[in-house]
Amino acid sequence: MSDDLAERVEDVLAVDAAEFEAQAKADAEVLKRELREGTFDNHQSIVGLEYEFYAVSDGRWSASEDDVHALMRVPRRMLGLMGFEKELGLHNAEMTTSPQPLNPHGLRAQESEVRARLEAALDCAAAEGIRLVSDGMWTIPPAGETAGEYLTDSIRDDGVRLATNMSDSVRYHAMANGPTAPPSFTLEAPHVSLEADTVMPEALITSIQPHYQVPQAEDLPHFFNYALRVAGPLLALGVNSPFFPADLYDDDATPTEILDDGWDEHRIAVFESVLNSGDHEKVTFPEDLDTVEDAVERVVTDSTMVPMSVGRGDRFDDQFATLRRKHGTYWRWVRPVFDGASRSSANARIEFRPIAGQPTVRDSVAFQAAFAGLMERLPRQDHPVIDLDWSTANENFYTAMREGPHGDIAWVDIDGDEVSGAELYEDLLVHARDGLRVAGCTEQEANYYLEPLRQRVETGVTPADWKRERVREALDAGADFETALQQMQREYVEQQSETLLEGEFADWF
Repeated sequence: MSDDLAERVEDVLAVDAAEFEAQAKADAEVLKRELREGTFDNHQSIVGLEYEFYAVSDGRWSASEDDVHALMRVPRRMLGLMGFEKELGLHNAEMTTSPQPLNPHGLRAQESEVRARLEAALDCAAAEGIRLVSDGMWTIPPAGETAGEYLTDSIRDDGVRLATNMSDSVRYHAMANGPTAPPSFTLEAPHVSLEADTVMPEALITSIQPHYQVPQAEDLPHFFNYALRVAGPLLALGVNSPFFPADLYDDDATPTEILDDGWDEHRIAVFESVLNSGDHEKVTFPEDLDTVEDAVERVVTDSTMVPMSVGRGDRFDDQFATLRRKHGTYWRWVRPVFDGASRSSANARIEFRPIAGQPTVRDSVAFQAAFAGLMERLPRQDHPVIDLDWSTANENFYTAMREGPHGDIAWVDIDGDEVSGAELYEDLLVHARDGLRVAGCTEQEANYYLEPLRQRVETGVTPADWKRERVREALDAGADFETALQQMQREYVEQQSETLLEGEFADWF
């Protein structure tokens, strides 16, 4: 870890927090004025996608079978060659697609771009014996290390705490060094408890994040509140992180207890428990919005972890650059975003953040299409699910986290009746399909995009269910828990190697 990084962190810590807050508040007034003037209005809906991966050994040069598909650090030069961006951990890589209009051509462009860039990245990584994996959480630590060691290893450089396996982003390292940073960051889940000096335990998790740009900025709250209602049901279909690395479990936890008490989407718990350590409450299921200005004010009033100085250039969004910087640590499971390099590209959008990385590209695009279709249809139809109490939507979200689609998730259908289970998903997917039809898709095209999610409803099998069943089978065959877990993870990677680009999760069983 370089002295330069520690110096840059110290420079951040020297920023006057009161001045930072005052500038963010002033920026908010600029942003609200532009919103009132219609600068963020557009004539169409736009979609985009952030797609995170982690890297593992492809097994060719592994010293033993135990090292196959173990977590690997991605060389920084390789990220540039792949056209991917760095994320929190040295093992992470992130792709961001080019925004496209929500129509058949735009959706095809999204899927084609992901496949084209990912195939090129896989070829590039293979030269180094690395494979990129689309998943919710890794479970096999780097060869010769435990997960606990990898996630907690840190040094002190002139009093600055630096995570050894974290990317050299000043923002990430500064979180552990500011005046409001807690003494430690704690990861908590059933039968798991881990303390670290930094936010590095968050690097366990990976996700996809569909974006939906609303046509008229003043309507963002209406779309946003619908997004909160669909968050639980969509999360339930996407659950994909039922297990932690074996060494993170409590010594006295039995395999039966881990299986019985574990949740289907531990990614939610990791993000919340680590980044809500101390007095901050940064990661939450957000409340309904009343006005678009409320969305701006929520960023202003959010607690500041890292008051970083901001340079201002000639871009349009440089007029509210400090507020944008503060928004970088404004984490909510559904998040409004306002930006644009120019006035003509200024946009108001919703980032949908609950979904873990999925087994295949087609499954990932299915969630992007479903969210876009629902945003296109439900608000314009004034679907009665908007009358579902916020508290019920919140409860749905955490029920989905724990139990996936097998939990008791409430919904209000088009007739205003309270439904759950198969009736919930019939209404949800019909309206997602109709939204895609409104966007110009044929019925065949709309069904193509949503078919992976329909398969999960009809079979009752999510990626989390698949993982649990593999572990149970290995335990029943006499394996210990760590062996059973690693056998499952290796089978996941092998299955994905055959289906990531062209297949779908339903091909696995």
